[in-house]
Amino acid sequence: MGGLILYLHGFCSSPASWKSRLLAAEMTRRGLAGSFVCPQLSTIPELAMAQMSRLVEAAEARVTLVGSSLGGHYANYLAERHALPAVLINPATVDRLDVAKFVGEQRHFHGGESFMFTEAHAAQLKAQVSPPDPARYWLLCETGDAVLDYQQAVDFYAGCRQTVLPGGDHGFTRFPDFVSQIIEFAGL
Repeated sequence: MGGLILYLHGFCSSPASWKSRLLAAEMTRRGLAGSFVCPQLSTIPELAMAQMSRLVEAAEARVTLVGSSLGGHYANYLAERHALPAVLINPATVDRLDVAKFVGEQRHFHGGESFMFTEAHAAQLKAQVSPPDPARYWLLCETGDAVLDYQQAVDFYAGCRQTVLPGGDHGFTRFPDFVSQIIEFAGL
């Protein structure tokens, strides 16, 4: 039985992110390149989730979500909406996060294009918060994340499978150690 990994990048990030490229390379090495998708997400939360919902609904294989940072929030939303398994990497726990602090002009990490994140966008994120079904998730966090408070994710995803590692940073420095396990989690 085939499957598909849908990787959801973080705020201001892109398919060119380090984790996305590493996971894609390992999938290619295993002959699974066609089972990995990492689209550029819209900067507008409602549009991003509408686009990803259509992608999930059109998939001809079982989908496993992998989301990092804001992509973790998006993965949670899609996992609950479509009853999918998800791996969350240093995820944004929007219900506990002051998303208003991100309102204003932002710049993409890869390419440098700027975009506006508005109060309406922040409200869209808040409206997407979905309590997790613990059976669906694997949370990966490093305590050294200086961007997001890892404890908020640990608390929000209480009861879910969790791997919480000391040190590290928001990029999840130990990601290479988990690539094979993520692929196995997806059943590929």
